[in-house]
This record gives sequence, C-alpha cells and structure tokens, in this order.
Amino acid sequence: MDTGAGDALPGAASAPRPQRALYEAVAEDLRARILSHRLSPGSWIDEKALALEHGISRTPLREALKVLASEGLVTMKLRHGAYVTEVSARDLAEVFHLLALLESDAAGVVAARASAAQIAELEALHARLEAQVEDRDGFFAANEDFHMRLLELADNRWRIQMVADLRKVMKLNRHHSLFKEGRLDASLAEHRAIMAALRARDAESAQRLMREHIANGREAAAMR
Repeated sequence: MDTGAGDALPGAASAPRPQRALYEAVAEDLRARILSHRLSPGSWIDEKALALEHGISRTPLREALKVLASEGLVTMKLRHGAYVTEVSARDLAEVFHLLALLESDAAGVVAARASAAQIAELEALHARLEAQVEDRDGFFAANEDFHMRLLELADNRWRIQMVADLRKVMKLNRHHSLFKEGRLDASLAEHRAIMAALRARDAESAQRLMREHIANGREAAAMR
C-alpha cells in the first residue's frame, strides 16, 4: 500500500511541470515580441505558424495566449482568434490614472517606512538614472527599475502585480512619453524631487510629486 502511494505521488506531482514550463516559455517569447513591437499592436497572431515555429501543439500555445490576455497584451476575439492589443487614447488615460493612484500611494509608504538602507538603494538606482541620460534605452530601463523597486519596498504584492501589468499595457503605446522632446529631462528633474522627498521622509510630498510625475507622463503620452 505504501509502495503504491509512493510510486503514484511523484509521478502525479511532476507530470504537469513540463507542460507548465512549456506554455510559460512560449508566453515569455510572445511577450518579448509584443513589447518590442516585433508583433505590432492590432496584428493578428497566427497560432498555426507559431505552433510550428515552437514545435508545439496548439494547446500550450493557447494557454500562453490566455496568460498574455490576462496581462492585457493580447485580445481574444470570438471566431477571429488572438490579436495584439491596440491601446486607445482612453486606454492610456485609464492606465495612467491607475498608475498615479497606486504609485503615489507607494511613494508615501516608502517615505514613511523605508529603512536607511532601502533609501540608499533607491539613491543608487536614481544615480544610475542620472548616468543614463544620454542613452534612451538605458534611461528607460533604469526608470522602470526605480519605479518597480519603490513598489517592492512599499511591500504590497497586489499593488506590485497590478502596476507590473499596467506598465506592460503602457509599453504597447507606439509613442512612449519618455521619447517626446524635453520629456526625458523633465522626467529626470521630477525624479530628483521625488528622491529628495523620500530622503527627507516627507510622505505627503513624495505622494504628491509621484502623482504629478505620472500625470506629466500621461500628458506627454497623449501628445502626437
């Protein structure tokens, strides 16, 4: 009896893992293509071609598409298949509105509660941001790291997940706000002010400055 259970349990526990790893790997690949615009917003996703390319059946591919749909990167249309999500002006406005609420609240929490070591960690990320001002790709990556680390330090896993998904949708916008003329320098100045408020443990100012920072990003993203 014990031997039978011992034989069954390892197999039962390990059987789903290869399938899960497979669809997650496919989701990661498609996510990278979408965020780099190799699969552009509005484009139809050819499931048959992708299944052949990855050497997989349609089942794990469809599981991967469900993951991306839950993140807002893919839109499933009845009888038409999957498409890369197109971001409308309303979508962008709604995403930025939620980011302003969630990230400003996180900034207030960090200003009030973060340890000296954690503030120093944000200082180091900010210094990296300053150093990347001549490299737009580097600046974008450093900016993302700063914002996400601040969220991690605020320590609310639901907020982290929500913001991560919202930021993925924001990246679908072809006209990223940091690439608008003058926006990169303005964004850096806003980060300096936020960092000063965090350093001063001024939760109210940190919250207000982060909200204004994201509002300014929204305004730049809306410009054409």
